[in-house]
Amino acid sequence: MELGSILDFLANKTILVTGATGFLAKIFVEKILRVQPNVKKLYLLVRATDAKSALQRFNTEAVAKDLFKTLKEKYGTNLPSFLSEKVTPVAGDITYENLGINDSNLIQEMWKNVDVVVNVAATTNFDERYDVALALNTFGAKNVFNFASKCLNIKLLLHVSTAYVSGEKPGLILETPYRLGEALNGANGLDISMEKKIIEEKLKELSSDETNTDKSITLAMKDLGIERANKFGWPNTYVFTKALGEMVLGHLKGDMPLVILRPTIITSTYKEPFPGWIEGIRTIDSLAVGYGKGRLACFLGDPESTIDVIPADMVVNAMIAIMAAHANQPCETIYHVGSSVSNPLKYKGIQKSGYSYFSKHPWINKDGTPVIVSEVKVLSSMDSFRRYFNLRYMLPLQGLQVVNSALCHAFNGTYTDLKRKINFVLRVVDLYKPYLFSKSFYDDMNTEKLRQLLIRENEVEANIFYFDPKTIDWNDYFLHIHLPGAVKHESRPGTCSGNTITHTQTHENKARRTQGFYVVWIRYKSYIHGLQLENSY
Repeated sequence: MELGSILDFLANKTILVTGATGFLAKIFVEKILRVQPNVKKLYLLVRATDAKSALQRFNTEAVAKDLFKTLKEKYGTNLPSFLSEKVTPVAGDITYENLGINDSNLIQEMWKNVDVVVNVAATTNFDERYDVALALNTFGAKNVFNFASKCLNIKLLLHVSTAYVSGEKPGLILETPYRLGEALNGANGLDISMEKKIIEEKLKELSSDETNTDKSITLAMKDLGIERANKFGWPNTYVFTKALGEMVLGHLKGDMPLVILRPTIITSTYKEPFPGWIEGIRTIDSLAVGYGKGRLACFLGDPESTIDVIPADMVVNAMIAIMAAHANQPCETIYHVGSSVSNPLKYKGIQKSGYSYFSKHPWINKDGTPVIVSEVKVLSSMDSFRRYFNLRYMLPLQGLQVVNSALCHAFNGTYTDLKRKINFVLRVVDLYKPYLFSKSFYDDMNTEKLRQLLIRENEVEANIFYFDPKTIDWNDYFLHIHLPGAVKHESRPGTCSGNTITHTQTHENKARRTQGFYVVWIRYKSYIHGLQLENSY
């Protein structure tokens, strides 16, 4: 592996980015435009009906964000003309052949000019419908490969996956590929084309039953995904279909220069374009916000377990360095981009940082009163969780059931609603318990070699494209960068995270009436979008 100047590599290059309005992709695009204005062209694949709506989505979901404020300061009123020259939003969808691009002239233009394809598009929902996840994460990866293989000057296909394709395996997880048909648990019969047929048959069966609603079909397809994932040793649909996507690429690659990048949990930016930029309240951010609002009374997870997190700008910098290092090299290389080996962070470290931050900077309710936080109760095993949950929620629910029956079902609505929410908590806990007590560590030897090579070859560019987690003081990062960024996002006018309960009076009243339940619900609802955020459209 050789590495010249990264900035020189980017100059006059044409890059296709899929999932371009997603969290990680936007940071990637902003970084390239900021550090190398001489990039030739960025084709940005956006889910949209036509070119006009694709441009509108890019402008409203990327350029209008704070993320682009440094570029706005740099170019001022010239920014629109600069972007129109360098950026072409493309309406498309990776679940279709030729990425769903309808303009044949544009397709030919892209095949002629594209040098690098960066596939960031995916669904990252752990509890996704199986048909949706397989179409995006597996067959979508195949469609991207087929498009890249038709690019006359293709120098690299960079596919963003996830470190969690390793499933629940404890110990050191190496940067090695998964081969077609290779199940994590050694089970036979893993065949991607058969999985597609199973989906088609299930949908046909469900649609033939007139009693099924859209909601019941969705739930059935979610259950099917979990069932198929568990059959072959994966804990959920997301990581299963991402692993299948990796297998497809490895099987098809031939002489295609291919790199698969597996980030861990991606958090807010460490430095650039400024510290603490984040979009959406997700995973550990939901825990932090819920705790700060005084609605998190318990925590399920081993305080001594390592949680592998990595700031988004470090992931992007690694992506760009990988592009320069692996261009025109017909080999398959895996990169873990994370921190559990280089600079491990324990769950108890996040708990400590959260308590310290919200003690000094309490959340202010709409009525102007500060929320006083206390140290959270830790449930360090599934047994302790079951005891706590049964005592606090299941027994009262059973009592309500008795009262409801005795009073001629006068509380049917309340009972049904609470039962549904409790079942939701139990489903999500079961789905994500492998990650609450994780014993996995993600080897980053390839990534470390690239870091060292970059430092030796070009120290100046090593500072521009930094991605060494060993430089991070985790307590300082959470206290002064990440938590302020997450709180700032949650506090923006009009921001309403799907993972937290808002401050409206209706929800405040409801929370007071069912305080015990919401305390647990907010804790686990945060996991519903998975451990990785950045890959969705």
